[in-house]
Amino acid sequence: MTEGRQSKRALKQQILTIISSGNWGSKLEELNSLPSLQVINILISLFCETNEEIKWRVITATGIFVSRLADEDMESARIILRRLMWSLNSESGGLGWGAPEAMGEIMACHEGLATEFAQILVSYATPGGDNFLEFPALQRGVLWGLGRLSQVRPELIQDIIAELSFFLKSDDATVRGLAAWVGGIVKGKELHRDMGTLLDDAAEIQLYLNHTLLKRSVEELAREALARMEAG
Repeated sequence: MTEGRQSKRALKQQILTIISSGNWGSKLEELNSLPSLQVINILISLFCETNEEIKWRVITATGIFVSRLADEDMESARIILRRLMWSLNSESGGLGWGAPEAMGEIMACHEGLATEFAQILVSYATPGGDNFLEFPALQRGVLWGLGRLSQVRPELIQDIIAELSFFLKSDDATVRGLAAWVGGIVKGKELHRDMGTLLDDAAEIQLYLNHTLLKRSVEELAREALARMEAG
């Protein structure tokens, strides 16, 4: 039993070392010889990392390895998605940190899982719905997950466009900025009026985009979204 714990600790340290390195993306290949499920369990345990850059790299890696697991054993991959869903359930006793972001990343990486689970992610951002997440910190994660999914499979989240108005009016700057970002990706022209109210919103947020953690103002994200809508 002690050896098992040590082995798990050693793997966790190995993954952290890789994730923290400059060329972490290519170094993930060093983990390919290990069972996907073993790697995924460690990655999920790292969702609460306080270092934002490390946390987001972990989210990216989770998408890669769950997609690989789905190709090997689809039912085991479904169980991982259900585990993430459970962590967002009030009955779980947890807070679900990182879960909606990971769900979006996983579904961006794997079409089959996206087809099955996209509407669950949408339901977390549907005000008045049974699954709606009211805590702004979790809304951030859901919106980022929806944006990430919409970059690859926008047709799966069309139902969310009408709901984005709610988030564009949020008191939380990150929620407003992420809603603007998602609205631009899906080109939700019906959001034009609400998006326009953010053109003087100088609040800065962090946005993980193309494997890079950026600082953007809500105003910039709204202007970019409006430009994409107008470009059709």
